[in-house]
Amino acid sequence: MLTLLRPNLYVKSFHHIDFDCLKEQGIKAICSDLDNTLVAWETEQVNPELLSWLKRAQAAGFELYLISNAVPKRFAHFTQLLGVRGIGKAGKPRKKAFLRALEELELPASQVALVGDQLFTDVLGGNRVGLFTILVVPLSKKEFIGTRFMRRVERLAMRWLSLKSQP
Repeated sequence: MLTLLRPNLYVKSFHHIDFDCLKEQGIKAICSDLDNTLVAWETEQVNPELLSWLKRAQAAGFELYLISNAVPKRFAHFTQLLGVRGIGKAGKPRKKAFLRALEELELPASQVALVGDQLFTDVLGGNRVGLFTILVVPLSKKEFIGTRFMRRVERLAMRWLSLKSQP
């Protein structure tokens, strides 16, 4: 079980992801969580840093695909703003959404990275289907109440796994 919680990479935020490193791993697409990974949980805005990162990812040959547990209205808002495909109300960490993403991307799991801010939804779900998982530090301390509870458990697991983010 603990190996399923260990990300392949742990960085401070999405803009610290090294695209060359991903290419060396054979990655062709990047799936990402939305809330507190790419945008703060309480915002409806996309910051310029995210748009710049998305353009750099696309220029490097990666497709971005969102996999989020966000409610449909919020999810649709951001997929439209970012101009990307994805799955909302995904039910992470269940495998179904991840497998559907692989099918839509027409790529094997070994060629897809998953970026997320939570061990028990993003990393666990991604690892269960064989994705290259990247954990990021949450963008905001404001979160859904259920997520706040899970953060306590997550901190214990991270200590157990001796996880520290890379610059």
